[in-house]
Parts: sequence; structure tokens; C-alpha cells
Amino acid sequence: MFHLITFSCRKPVLEFERAALIISIDVDVGSEEVGKKNGGTNDRNVHNFLTERVVGRIEEQVVPLLVQAFDEEELPVTFALRGQLAEVENSIVNLILEASTRHDIGAHGYSHKVFTALSEVEAEKELSLVSTGMRKFGIMPKSFVFPKNEVSHLPLLEQYGYLSFRGRGEFLRDGMYVKKYGNLFDVHPSIYLGTFYDLSFSKRIIDLAVRLRSPFHMWFHPWNLGNSPEVAAKRVNRVLLPLIRYAKEKKKYGMLQFETMRSIAEKCGNR
Repeated sequence: MFHLITFSCRKPVLEFERAALIISIDVDVGSEEVGKKNGGTNDRNVHNFLTERVVGRIEEQVVPLLVQAFDEEELPVTFALRGQLAEVENSIVNLILEASTRHDIGAHGYSHKVFTALSEVEAEKELSLVSTGMRKFGIMPKSFVFPKNEVSHLPLLEQYGYLSFRGRGEFLRDGMYVKKYGNLFDVHPSIYLGTFYDLSFSKRIIDLAVRLRSPFHMWFHPWNLGNSPEVAAKRVNRVLLPLIRYAKEKKKYGMLQFETMRSIAEKCGNR
């Protein structure tokens, strides 16, 4: 309810012709093989209780379910990928590239280190490694999601050609807006799906976004949906797909559009 009140009271920073649904997905590890690389020294930067290796194994199983669901609904999303995925075989990068829906492949750091804890030299190295790895797949990422949502080193993002980033959200900071910082656009988070699966509440926020003609930016991790393909599939079918289909009804009548972090930043940059 707090989200509904604050979203209603605050004036949008940029005005839009219609509402937008934006989904960004933080792939923290993406592969069990990637999860082995740091030998346990980076576990707490990824998850408070699970090792990187376990998170990688879960995401290997869950991301294909998400790609399939988005293909069925023809919904483009932003996949924020960890740079080290470019170094392993059978990577989910190829899975996303080969999807029938064209997604926005963004970056989620190279090794999921917290950027506020990095010097400028260390942050520049992370971004350089991401660019080098993504280039192998013909990708030039334009969207950036900071590990642990700790925003820092924005001038470096500009230097590496990024257009958008996801700002720091949480209970008191969430919103439905896009705001410009230099040549970057903060496609601000509206709600963290996490373990929150109240479908009726999410539909009400979509209704509010339509009324305010504002962007509704929902984000989550693949491991939020469950630690097995069976559990994840149930939550996709019971919560995520009904929400997307509800938004598609609004889209059919011209009240809402589907966007990615990259596409809405490009539109804002052209206005």
C-alpha cells in the first residue's frame, strides 16, 4: 500500500505518452562453472546463505524457463548478465541470443563485486573485462545493473558506452520514473519481485502506471522463483505469466507498451 501512495503523490520526472512495463532480471552467476571460479571468496557478494556455485546451478535451470515464457508472450526484457559467463561453455548467453524475442542483454558486473567498494581503477577493470567478454558474442551492452544495487562510478559507465542503469530502490526509494544523470538514464526500479507474489497487488500497480502514464519497472533474480525447475515453473505460471497477460490487455488497447531498460533510455534520449 505504501508503494501505491507514494507512486500516486510524486510527480513523474519525465512524462510519457503511455505506461510501460519493464522487467529486468539480475543473473548473479548464471552457471555452476562460473560459481567455482572464486573458490568461495565471493559468496557473500552474491547471496547471504547460498554459495555462488549453488546460485549458478539454480540459474542454469531457471533462466531457460524464463526465456521460454517470454518467447511465448513476445515480451522483451533486460537480462543483466555477469561478465564471467563469456568464459564458460554452454553459456546461457547463447540461449538468450537465440530466443525468438529480441532481449536487451545488459551487464551485471564482471565478477559481481560491489562497485561502491571498488576504486576507480578496479571498477574500470571490471567494465573492461565485461566489454571484452561480451564482444565475443557480438554484444555491446547498453544497460547496467549494479551488483547489490550499489550505484557508483557513473562517469565510467558513460565512457564504456552505457545508456541506462537501474538506480537504488528498496521500500522507501522505489518509484515509477526515468531520470537523467549526465548522458545516462536511471530507469528506476518500481518493485522487487523477490519472494513477493501478490498478483492482485501487482495488477493494481499496473493500473496506476496506466493512469499516471508512467513506467512500471519490476526486477528479480532467477533464484527468487525457487531452487528447482519445478518450483520456479509453478511461480512463473501462477504469478509472472498472469501479470504479463494482464499487461498485454492494456497494451492491446494502446494504454501500455513493453520496453527494456535500453529501449526506454533510447526513447528518452531522442526526446
